[in-house]
Amino acid sequence: MMEKVLIGWQKQPNKLNIQGEIEKAISDITGEKIDLIASGRTDAGVHSLGQTANFKTNSNIPIEKVAIAINSKLKESIRIKSAEDVDEKFHSRYLVKSKTYRYTINNADTASAIYRNMEYHFPVKLDIEKMQEAAKYFEGEHDFKAFKASGTSSKSSVRTIYKAEVITCNDRIYIELTGNGFLYNMVRIISGTLLDVGVGKIKPEEIKEIIESGQRSKAGKTLPAQGLCLIKVTY
Repeated sequence: MMEKVLIGWQKQPNKLNIQGEIEKAISDITGEKIDLIASGRTDAGVHSLGQTANFKTNSNIPIEKVAIAINSKLKESIRIKSAEDVDEKFHSRYLVKSKTYRYTINNADTASAIYRNMEYHFPVKLDIEKMQEAAKYFEGEHDFKAFKASGTSSKSSVRTIYKAEVITCNDRIYIELTGNGFLYNMVRIISGTLLDVGVGKIKPEEIKEIIESGQRSKAGKTLPAQGLCLIKVTY
């Protein structure tokens, strides 16, 4: 398990990225060429507290020392939380049962200087109860075509949301979604739609109609990347 901030996951030539940095760190300590397979991509600016990735190695470094060894070679913005041996058939992406994402909205009058890169500041007070009511319409299996960004490569836009919650803690609002998979920008668009519910632009019961319409134009805007965090991957 690992956590990371700010830069995107996927390896790209001549660009700072999580995958490339970790592969280089593992190669440095094992002397092997490493291909790291993650549970999925995260875009630049999106954070992760629970990304999972696997790789094969012939190294005899004790498993309890692996995370420490890799972290010694990484930038401070990337940290491996734990490492464990798995069956050779384990695959971080194909065996995922569910993922949990959290979008954080700072609803205080003033933005935070410290957490500015980890949340979206929205100073207009939101109606939390209506947002909570609206969130429940996302639960279940639906065609989420209205909540995907253009350019999405997925053949099907049908996904199952097991749990959709709007949680508050002081001035912060957390939108948490657990599902069997998510389309490109889906969580950020759902969060933007719930924000529109919070300001009264969309009624909670209209969520059902928006889902059924399949029209991206009827849903809310895509909220900025920095407020999104991958919390957990379940196998």
